[in-house]
Amino acid sequence: MDTISQERRSENMRRIRNRDTKPEMLVRSLLHRSGYRFRLHYKDLPGKPDIVFTSRRKVIFVHGCFWHQHGACSEGRIPNTRRAYWNPKLNRNKERDTLNLQRLQALGWDTLEIWECETKKPGLQARLARFLN
Repeated sequence: MDTISQERRSENMRRIRNRDTKPEMLVRSLLHRSGYRFRLHYKDLPGKPDIVFTSRRKVIFVHGCFWHQHGACSEGRIPNTRRAYWNPKLNRNKERDTLNLQRLQALGWDTLEIWECETKKPGLQARLARFLN
């Protein structure tokens, strides 16, 4: 059961951003400090990837564990309240992510998905370097 009013919950959800999130900013900072230059939210590619390396034909998506339903993380669970609302919404996000990855790969782009919870663990910079080299 939700402990705050529906109006307050709606306001909280409205304030959640879809770009320039803390996990995304952390990944961008790591890349920039490592000397990589990139484009952001490139609209000409399926799914508007968060980080795009056009000359390398590589893209990175930085996903929030809740919004993109990370199965290996406790944050990737569907809320117990209003399941009829959340199930279709979050499943559409997952389906759209899968379709966008398939489209990008069909166009010859290499893709990397980084989950919000992975930005809090060591080894992210090495993983990024492996992907880009």
